[in-house]
Amino acid sequence: MKFLRRLFKIGQAEVHHTIDNMEDPIKMTEQGIRDMKDDLDKALEALAQVKAMSIRAKNEVDEYEVKAEDYNEKAMLILKKAQNGGIDSSEADRLATEALIKKEEAIGHQNRAIADKEKFDQNVSQMETNVQIIKQNISKWENELKTLRSRVKVADATKTLNKQMAKIDSNGTIALLERMKEKVNQEEALAEAYGEIANNAKSVDDEINSAIDVKKTKATSELEKLKAQLGIGNSTD
Repeated sequence: MKFLRRLFKIGQAEVHHTIDNMEDPIKMTEQGIRDMKDDLDKALEALAQVKAMSIRAKNEVDEYEVKAEDYNEKAMLILKKAQNGGIDSSEADRLATEALIKKEEAIGHQNRAIADKEKFDQNVSQMETNVQIIKQNISKWENELKTLRSRVKVADATKTLNKQMAKIDSNGTIALLERMKEKVNQEEALAEAYGEIANNAKSVDDEINSAIDVKKTKATSELEKLKAQLGIGNSTD
């Protein structure tokens, strides 16, 4: 069938790696599903036609059965009429014989209609099986298509993320951060070096002054001089 050929082409394409991106199998799967749905429509139409023929055959069976019974009843009525003297016996025999011939013809048509109906019913059964197979395949491939579309979305998202990560590395951002970190370390070391140099640059006076409190010592000395001028002695005096 057409859809089987389409599915075979899809499988063959995958085996030989002729599909380079994820859009191609999606399009091919969508086309395969459309082909299967076309086949399903045709199968349903054919199934309806065969079912119609089976119904007509059944109607013919019933129709010819009624005709056979009718001719049989007519033959009996003719013979009864002859028996009652209502019709010449020889004429009755002729007409009854004709009625029975018509009966056999009706039975023949009935048997033919029965055979046709059995054949049509077999065809209907087989076609219904085929229709169910097509429906199952359509459902299967629609589910496959959903899965394939989801995989495409995941693949696209992953590809975009990986591309961004690769772009970050290629732009040297990581290397730039490392250089900035090295620069900061260098600046910190340089600041520390300047601090050591500043400490080493102090004068001797600065070192002496830092060893004693010059202002306090000078103030104490001035205080003693003022006390001596005023004749103020120590508290013990």
